[in-house]
Amino acid sequence: MAHSKTRATDGKITYPPGVKEISDKISKEEMVRRLKMVVKTFMDMDQDSEEEKELYLNLALHLASDFFLKHPDKDVRLLVACCLADIFRIYAPEAPYTSPDKLKDIFMFITRQLKGLEDTKSAQFNRYFYLLENIAWVKSYNICFELEDSNEIFTQLYRTLFQVINNGHNQKVHMHMVDLMSSIICEGDTVSQELLDTVLVNLVPAHKNLNKQAYDLAKALLKRTAQAIEPYITNFFNQVLMLGKTSVSDLSEHVFDLILELYNIDSHLLLSVLPQLEFKLKSNDNDERLQVVKLLAKMFGAKDSELAVQNKPLWQCYLGRFNDIHVPIRLECVKFASHCLMNHPDLAKDLTEYLKVRSHDPEEAIRHDVIVSIVTAAKKDLSLVNDQLLNFVRERTLDKRWRVRKEAMMGLAQIYKKYSLQGEAGKEATKQISWIKDKLLHIYYQNSIDDRLLVERIFAQYMVPHNLETTERMKCLYYLYATLDLNAVKALNEMWKCQNMLRHHVKDLLDLVKQPKVRNLPDPGKAQDFVKKLAQVLEEDERIRSQLETLVSPTCSCKQAECCVREITKKLGSPKQPSNPFLEMVKFLLERIAPVHIDTESISALIKQVNKSIDGTADDEDEGVPTEQAIRAGLELLKVLSFTHPVSFHSAETFESLLGCLKMDDEKVAEAALQIFKNTGSKMEESFPHIKSILLPVLQNKAKKGPPRQAKYAIHCIHAMFSSRDTQFAQIFEPLHKGLDPSDPEQLITPLTTLGHLAMLAPEQFAGPLKSLVANFIVKDLLMNDRVPGKKTTKLWVPDDEVSPETLAKIQGIKLMVRWLLGVKNNMSKSGNSTLRMLTAILNSDGDLTEQGKMGKPDMSRLRLAAGCALLKLAQEPCYHEIITLEQYQLCALVINDECYQVRQAFAQKLHKGLCRLRLPLEYLAIFALCAKDPMKERRAHARQCLLKNINIRREYLKQHAAVSEKLFSLLPEYVVPYTIHLLAHDPDYVKVQDIEQLKDIKESLWFVLEIIMAKNENNSHAFIRKMVENIKQTKDAQAPTDPKINEKLYTVCDVAMNIIISKSTTYSLESPKDPVLPARFFTQPDKNFSNTKNYLPPEMKSFFTPGKPKAANVLGAVNKPLSTAGKQLQTKSSRMETISNASSSSNPSSPGRSKGSTINSGPLSTPQNLNTLLRDQICDKPRGRKRAVAPCQEDDSGQDPKPKRGRKKAANMSAPGQEEQWTEEARITADASMEEDEQNSPPKKGRRGRPPKATTAKEETPSKGRRGRKKATAPSPDEEEPVPEEDEEEEDRNSENMEVKPKGGRQARTPRRSQTESSEATDNSAPSTPQKRRGRPPKSAQQPPKKIA
Repeated sequence: MAHSKTRATDGKITYPPGVKEISDKISKEEMVRRLKMVVKTFMDMDQDSEEEKELYLNLALHLASDFFLKHPDKDVRLLVACCLADIFRIYAPEAPYTSPDKLKDIFMFITRQLKGLEDTKSAQFNRYFYLLENIAWVKSYNICFELEDSNEIFTQLYRTLFQVINNGHNQKVHMHMVDLMSSIICEGDTVSQELLDTVLVNLVPAHKNLNKQAYDLAKALLKRTAQAIEPYITNFFNQVLMLGKTSVSDLSEHVFDLILELYNIDSHLLLSVLPQLEFKLKSNDNDERLQVVKLLAKMFGAKDSELAVQNKPLWQCYLGRFNDIHVPIRLECVKFASHCLMNHPDLAKDLTEYLKVRSHDPEEAIRHDVIVSIVTAAKKDLSLVNDQLLNFVRERTLDKRWRVRKEAMMGLAQIYKKYSLQGEAGKEATKQISWIKDKLLHIYYQNSIDDRLLVERIFAQYMVPHNLETTERMKCLYYLYATLDLNAVKALNEMWKCQNMLRHHVKDLLDLVKQPKVRNLPDPGKAQDFVKKLAQVLEEDERIRSQLETLVSPTCSCKQAECCVREITKKLGSPKQPSNPFLEMVKFLLERIAPVHIDTESISALIKQVNKSIDGTADDEDEGVPTEQAIRAGLELLKVLSFTHPVSFHSAETFESLLGCLKMDDEKVAEAALQIFKNTGSKMEESFPHIKSILLPVLQNKAKKGPPRQAKYAIHCIHAMFSSRDTQFAQIFEPLHKGLDPSDPEQLITPLTTLGHLAMLAPEQFAGPLKSLVANFIVKDLLMNDRVPGKKTTKLWVPDDEVSPETLAKIQGIKLMVRWLLGVKNNMSKSGNSTLRMLTAILNSDGDLTEQGKMGKPDMSRLRLAAGCALLKLAQEPCYHEIITLEQYQLCALVINDECYQVRQAFAQKLHKGLCRLRLPLEYLAIFALCAKDPMKERRAHARQCLLKNINIRREYLKQHAAVSEKLFSLLPEYVVPYTIHLLAHDPDYVKVQDIEQLKDIKESLWFVLEIIMAKNENNSHAFIRKMVENIKQTKDAQAPTDPKINEKLYTVCDVAMNIIISKSTTYSLESPKDPVLPARFFTQPDKNFSNTKNYLPPEMKSFFTPGKPKAANVLGAVNKPLSTAGKQLQTKSSRMETISNASSSSNPSSPGRSKGSTINSGPLSTPQNLNTLLRDQICDKPRGRKRAVAPCQEDDSGQDPKPKRGRKKAANMSAPGQEEQWTEEARITADASMEEDEQNSPPKKGRRGRPPKATTAKEETPSKGRRGRKKATAPSPDEEEPVPEEDEEEEDRNSENMEVKPKGGRQARTPRRSQTESSEATDNSAPSTPQKRRGRPPKSAQQPPKKIA
């Protein structure tokens, strides 16, 4: 040992035993061999071996020489590095190297050797690992803290380790690297920005994606050193975010990415940084705000993030960005919402209000993404979204943009299918979204063909999936139909009708194609391209034609339909042309006409489902549907399908089940069964004689002794199904005719109903008995006698079950007379004149024909309504319209101002229906002008809506039928003006010609009509109207041409109209495009020698004409009931190819469309051109010539006041054909609720138009001025017509039943202008006052002051 010490102190190098000198004079292989022995020696040494440490000190210094540190051979360098690592371990804590430069060289050398860790498959990897393990365990690099260049050494080390780490390394390598690097951060005095960058750069997404292991290493390092490194991270972000010193680091541009990564690694790293983000959220730089918003969206939305709870100020500040002025920022916030809803349901409440505002954002993309966010969350778990959020999606189904509407509709459909059909979240979830099915079907009321097509697709794929097995599919349809609301049912019925009609159109096109001459096809120059190309394809390709014929065949099964659709699309598709517009259009067409739901098998399955409910073996209660409701709905569904798919019912099993329904006690069920037989039994005699033999006695019994409605359907069944109908009718007629007993009115109702329908269907067969029956029994015995005194009551209306049997019998008697006349269709016997006189006598006598005072007020109201509706019915037949005098027409018009609300309501509905079908002449449209002074706001709004719809229908008809110019006089809406002027001139309330108040009423009534007509100045129509009014002033009233006062009234009303036109139009003075023709029945021929330029208005009247343009007819929200069913087709069964405009039309030029079976000569729809138009409208554009739909839920269902909202469909513009106002669901609910109230049944506070009584006494406690002084009532509209076309009489019979509705009392209106000085007590007590003298009827006696009713 002494020898060794000597060697150590004299500078000589001592090698381990067996190791010779290591110098540049030996070979590389020998050097490696010797170094390995040295490594082994140092590896075995420990820190306590003081002698050995001293012995090998010179060797340690020698190994650190440049010879070894710069040796070209990597094996030599590796072995030297391992020796040096052990030397640092052995000599720790003091290293044998004292020179700072030498230490730097050594550590840089060791760092370079660590690169060998990269190749895990290398033979030397274990030595590299030993090197790493050694320096990590000893923390050798901590020696460098005292060196000036320590930062360079550490940075190089970090870079090297982050470069070499890869997925081949095991957990030990990873751990040693973390140990090595963390010791430098935790035990050092500082962390330089360069070193920090070396760590953080691995978190930047670009680097992270390149080397996931480096990211994991950095993540582990930051977690280990969070407390030590946090101040340096905070300082870095302070420099960049607050001071804007982007030059401090190359990572400045990635600052937001780094914040996110650091937050995900350990939120404590950013405790001091997050408040700075709040400042950045308010930056003036849009891009900077956007970056912060994107960052925070990820931080708040992360699954386990608690940032919103921990940092509420930052969360609130972030929510404020939902209202940012910059669109991309708002968009980013909305996109984030779905993640937040899914990962943090507790934050849904905070998000809801902001999403509400954004769902009305002016930007389409934002509204769209609101829907996507909510629907995405709902599809994951329905409990994540509250009802408010779902309601936002519901609102957007009426968005003005198709993309948004589509997303909302599809989103709701997917939610419905998942939670309602598939029941993935139980019954509670199903109940929560039960409104979706109704809402989706309500959209079918929209005018856009895109909306309607999407509803059809949704129904076929999501509501009743067509790929379900038949029994399951029908069960699904059965319970869906049973739970839909009334408007959804009508929309669904209409959908089937539209599809059925389109099938017929395609069938007709196929018939045209098969004809030998090509010229039968549409003219290519005029035809719509699609129809032309389709016709060409059908002509050329027999296979496609055959498939299409199968598809539209009534016997096509659902499976056949799917095969046909697949074949046709495959045949027309071309791989070379992926986007083929023609193919897309064909797909739309096939989607609509393919019977994918209903065939004979389906109807059989549906009948079985109904029978299960009848037998009590169905799952009705489990499905949440009461059994009785399910049976009724099932029969209603079958009734609709019997119209659209009659051939599918032709099976003995189906007919036998329907026979069973006829024997049920439920009247509605039996009625539905009878209607189904009527629609489907045309071939029963031939195909099912055994059914016929059972059915006939049942029908005869129903006709004689059944309830009135069943009796009616039974007669129509016999008429439709049996060839021996005359014999059957005779067997029914004779006993009923002979058994009529006026002393027992209750037993008269069914016989009179039956006889009435027999009279209409077989007038010639029973001509003699019927005339005698009407003259002797109906008029003398029934109508002219009041056998039972009516109940004394102040009410004007009572429910059906409270109406006296005698009154019901009288109503049926009136209907019998009318049906008889409609069956006869001529006035050769002058029966029409006498019937008209009888009806006007009923109106003149207020419904009390005998004037004995025995009848109660409700009964009188019923008879007035029956007489008014009968007049409207007769006016639809040309032969009777001609004999209706002007006085009778005016008296009929006054029914719309009847004192009883329900009478006004029902009469207006009947009037509207007749006008919509173009059966009533144009002068009857003028009657709506009298609604301007109706005291009920809802009635005025309803009348306005009726006007708008009728005007649009006529304009649309004229557009489609350009060749009907000779009938312009009976169609052009502008021609209603002379009728309106004449009607108002004969208004019984217009007594004093110059009276200002009366003239103001006239002005309001005129403006009620003119506002809608003048909304659009098409073809200079304002000048045309002006010219028409000027021409009237050159004529005299044909009703009283020699009466100066009458003519003065006429000219005064003309002046009111002229002033309105002048004040509201800027083009009235231009040249009229056409010279107007005035109706000869109303006005005399103009006197060419007479020039009437006098102004008949009092001077003070001028101040009441305010200038301004007519507003678009917008009664959105004011109307609380729809006018008709969705897209109701105005056609008769006799001509399915006809559109509304020539449905059941008459050749009479004064009233197109009034006579069944005849068409307008100038525009027959059998022509190819019109066929093309129909197909085009059905497939490619919104439906033309149809009743326009009214959406049942245009406004929010939350019951808020209707307001125009951003991102919503605009209110209907009255000038656009086909657009019309829509009504709210809330109003419908209000109306239904109002049925429970009886307030409206007392007499109104004033006359039927809300005007002051003409003669009042001091004792009368009525307000002195019009409508503003009475309580307004939210009154429901009459029930709508059935969507399946049936005889008009069906709805008449339903009329008395449906008029039970009682309007609901509304808020107290303002005090009337003229009664402001009266005491409030007098105003309050005015409610039960007696109504004024009825308009237009002669007084019964000298007027006496009405008695005050207690």
